[in-house]
Amino acid sequence: MDNTLAFPAGRPRDFVAIGRLCIDLNANEINRPMEETMTFTKYVGGSPANICIGMARLGHRTAFIGKIADDQMGRFILGYLRDNGIDAAGVTTDRTGAVTGLAFTEIKSPEDCSILMYRDNAADLLLAPGEVDEALIAESRVLLVSGTALAKSPSREAVLLAIRYARKHGTKVVFDIDYRPYTWTSPEETAIYYHLAAEKSDIIIGTREEFDMLERFDGNAERSDAVTAAQWFGCRAELVIIKHGKDGSIAYGKDGGSHRGAIFPAKVVKTFGAGDSYAAGFLHGLMQGWSVDRSMAYGSAAASIVISSHSCSDAMPTAEQVDAYIQASQHA
Repeated sequence: MDNTLAFPAGRPRDFVAIGRLCIDLNANEINRPMEETMTFTKYVGGSPANICIGMARLGHRTAFIGKIADDQMGRFILGYLRDNGIDAAGVTTDRTGAVTGLAFTEIKSPEDCSILMYRDNAADLLLAPGEVDEALIAESRVLLVSGTALAKSPSREAVLLAIRYARKHGTKVVFDIDYRPYTWTSPEETAIYYHLAAEKSDIIIGTREEFDMLERFDGNAERSDAVTAAQWFGCRAELVIIKHGKDGSIAYGKDGGSHRGAIFPAKVVKTFGAGDSYAAGFLHGLMQGWSVDRSMAYGSAAASIVISSHSCSDAMPTAEQVDAYIQASQHA
C-alpha cells in the first residue's frame, strides 16, 4: 500500500478537533465494582479532547472547537486545555444552564471496565453552527471530528459545517467514529449521520463494532474489513483503520493494500483511553511523513502507555516517552 499521506503544508496550526469536552471521574479503588467504589479522581475527558491533548503532548500546534458549561467543571476543562498549550479560542461557554457531561469509570479488572455516563442536557451538544470558527479550520492541516458530536442538534449541524469548511480549505478530515449508544435515539439515526460524515472524510478510524453501526444499511453481513474499507474508498477516504482491541488494528489504503499494526506489551490497568492515544500517536506519525506501518506502531505504543496508567488525558505521552517505550520493548 502507499506508505505515506500528503497533508497541507505551511499552515500555522497542525490540528484542530471538534466535539465532546467532559469530565472523567476514574475510580481510585480498582478491582472492585462501582457500588463499592468510594473515591474518584477528576480528569478532562471526551474522546476528541483526549486526542487533541495527545497531539499537543506530541508537539503539535493544536486547537479545539467546542462548548463548555458555565460552571466549575467547565472552567476546569478550559484551564486544562490552555495549560496544555491548546488554543481554546474556539471553545464557547453555554449560558442556558446546560451542564458538563460526567463519565464515572469502573475498573473491576484490567479486562472488565465500564463507564457510567451522565449526558442529559450536556453543554458540548449545544455547540451551534454559528460558533464554528472557519478560520481555525482553514489554518489547520487536520480537522478531527468525533462521531458523538453528531448525536444531537445543534451540535450535529455544527460538525457537518466544520467538515464543509475543511473541504473548502483543503484541510484533511479525520473521522473518529466514537460510538456511544446513550446519546443516540436509534441505530438508524446513528447510521445515517455517520454516513454523512464518513463519506466526506479522508481518514476513518473505528472499531469493528463501530463500523458495523456505520454500515447498518450496507449489507456487509460477513463483517468483512476489506469490504468495509472498499466502500469508503468509493467516497473520499484515503485510509481506513479498523481496530480489533487486543488483536491490534488493520489499516487499508486506497490502492488495495493493507497492514496489521504491531502490538506492544503493557501492564494493563484499564482498557479505556487506548483508542484515543492510538489515534494521537498514529496521526502524529502520518503528519511527520512516516509510513503507515511506522505510524501504526507508534499509535500502538502510545496506547500501551495509556492503558498502563490510571488516567486517559493526563497519561497522554510525549514523543520522548513513546520513543523510550518502543526502545525498551525492543530490548525486553
